Amino acid sequence: MSVVPTPQQIQTMATDGPTGPMVMVNLLKYRKKAAYEADRAEAKESLSGRDAYQRYGMVAMQHVMMRGGSVVWGGPQKFVMIGEAGSNDWDDVVCVRYPSRDAFLNMTQDPDYLAAHYHREAGLERTVLLCCGAGVAA
Repeated sequence: MSVVPTPQQIQTMATDGPTGPMVMVNLLKYRKKAAYEADRAEAKESLSGRDAYQRYGMVAMQHVMMRGGSVVWGGPQKFVMIGEAGSNDWDDVVCVRYPSRDAFLNMTQDPDYLAAHYHREAGLERTVLLCCGAGVAA
């Protein structure tokens, strides 16, 4: 399973994504051990998938905030209330608000952001990213 969007998924976001504020819901399942390429210095560190993802997350949050976004909520998934429990065993869920799809797309093309993406790929076993309109604040 890929942890990066396909060109078609990026195109769909660019043409059909929300026109106003939006929230991206990240469902995250970490590898037990990070899977860095052998030529990376981190390959010798024996990091967990969560540790690798957190290295990506530190950079990603800087880029989210630079574009006026913020984390709305983040934490561990406890259990599946409705649905099949075995197919939804995520480690963490993180909801990130962006002021617009343009802000999100701009971030995903930023070379400094992309430079940290290898930590994300090394750390994640699988992921789902749900695009939602911002909706109504509680």
